[in-house]
Amino acid sequence: MRYVSYLLLFFTWSVTSFHAMAVSAEEKALSGQWRLIGDSLDQSGNQNNGVNRGVLLKPDQPAVFDGRNAYIEVPDSESLSLGTGEFSISVFVNTSAHLDDVIGTVLSKYDAKTRRGFQLSIKNHAGVTSSQSNDRHLQFGIDNGKMDAKWTDHGRLGEAILVYSMAVYDGQLFAGTCVPGKEAAGRVFRFDGGQKWIDCGTPDVCNAVNSLAVFDGKLYAGTGKYRLKGSSLSESENPNWGGNVYRYEGDGKWVDCGNLPGVEAINGMVVYKGKLYASSMYAPAAFYRYDGGKQWTSCGVPDGKRVESMAVYNGDLYATSYDAGAVFRFDGKDWTHAGKVGESTQTYGFTVYEGNLYVSEWPHAEVYRYAGKDKWELAGKLGDEKESMPMVVYNGKMYAGSLPLAEVYRYDGGVDWTNTGRLDMTPDVRYRRVWSMAVFQGRMFAGTLPAGRVHSIEAGKSATYDTALKPGWRHIAAVKEKDRLKLYVDGALVATSSAFDPADYDLTNDKPLKIGFGAHDYFNGKMKDLKLVRRALNADEIQKLYQADKQD
Repeated sequence: MRYVSYLLLFFTWSVTSFHAMAVSAEEKALSGQWRLIGDSLDQSGNQNNGVNRGVLLKPDQPAVFDGRNAYIEVPDSESLSLGTGEFSISVFVNTSAHLDDVIGTVLSKYDAKTRRGFQLSIKNHAGVTSSQSNDRHLQFGIDNGKMDAKWTDHGRLGEAILVYSMAVYDGQLFAGTCVPGKEAAGRVFRFDGGQKWIDCGTPDVCNAVNSLAVFDGKLYAGTGKYRLKGSSLSESENPNWGGNVYRYEGDGKWVDCGNLPGVEAINGMVVYKGKLYASSMYAPAAFYRYDGGKQWTSCGVPDGKRVESMAVYNGDLYATSYDAGAVFRFDGKDWTHAGKVGESTQTYGFTVYEGNLYVSEWPHAEVYRYAGKDKWELAGKLGDEKESMPMVVYNGKMYAGSLPLAEVYRYDGGVDWTNTGRLDMTPDVRYRRVWSMAVFQGRMFAGTLPAGRVHSIEAGKSATYDTALKPGWRHIAAVKEKDRLKLYVDGALVATSSAFDPADYDLTNDKPLKIGFGAHDYFNGKMKDLKLVRRALNADEIQKLYQADKQD
């Protein structure tokens, strides 16, 4: 009897000890757990408490991030040192359907100087140069200063002389072209890997598809007669004007959505506060709002000046101009002057990097950072180039394309830019341009003139969800496994990176963990139940995290 009692005691002690060991192992793997309801305290036991930098934290309500300057900063600690190991992020975010700002960075721990660490962002790229190339795209990236030495050539798009526009839509990369032939018309192509492109047809009869944008769940194309002499090339013999907008319905079918009266060529399109807007490339200046069907409503222009590329930032729509070397601001009703940009005579494209709006220009290939009201600060120059054009934020850094050598530069802070390579080697021409850019399948893509080709490059490793993230509450899980990155949305696997050697990616840095801020912008939305775990969660565990919240 005494033997049985000892046996039961030993069994009870063993089970209790095993449970304690299991709990201890799980607790050790948990680097941080922030409920983000009423406070920014860490529930993991690691004391990684967040310092609130303006986030609205009310009892019994998820944290509200204003997209302007609010975030939570968690000081660096040993438990946040990720090294080369596996880790996972789990978080619930809520974003609005109608936006007057980009969505921004969800979580980051990144050293921009060494390009070491990770970023988890929901990207919006507009004003690139003529297109809204990425919209509500989830991107998870790691880096340790790693970049491919060479760009990959993905071939020429039909008879293109210019890859004019790019947009990522419904998991696919689309590109619009300009062609020189008298009987030829601008086409749209869909990337099919390598140097293969699927022809999606000619929306119009003019020579160019100038702009692409995703609006209300559909891909839209703006067309034009591009005057090739503006790039010091022989003019196209195609006499047809554009100024029309079309909606893509798949299988090469385009639906006419109306004409911008008196517009020869559309320059840019952007979505602002739930409405699609389009601008005219050439005089007379024009700016229109789409009101459904084939109806477009004129919204005026600032002092008769043309507005060209457009982006949305901190509540307003911003536009470049070929007339003023300035930037203009639109609040949904009226235009105001947002300042002269250096000694430029033309301004070209936008991006939002580290919470600031940047603009490119001619004729010095400089890039400027918006300093508020009507002030612009110099952020450097692209080598010896004459024009800076498209800009995007990719895996922690800002990149810009140029003219006349069609080079792409990486911004390294202050006024410093690094040349990542030349993309167009066409001989015996005056100008070569990188006009279009987009982030897709973990890579940065760029289109050129006059070769009409697309190239891409990889910096670090990224997993990108190339379908627009639906508004409302979404569960996001980002997982760094041994040799791959994975993204999950609402419990489902949506993206996987290419393979890598984990020894190449030591993510250790002494920078703080930032909740709601990073290389893109301050987060614009609500957030709750953030976890950082130093192991790779599996699909079943991620599904349980998603389902647990649904049952609450």
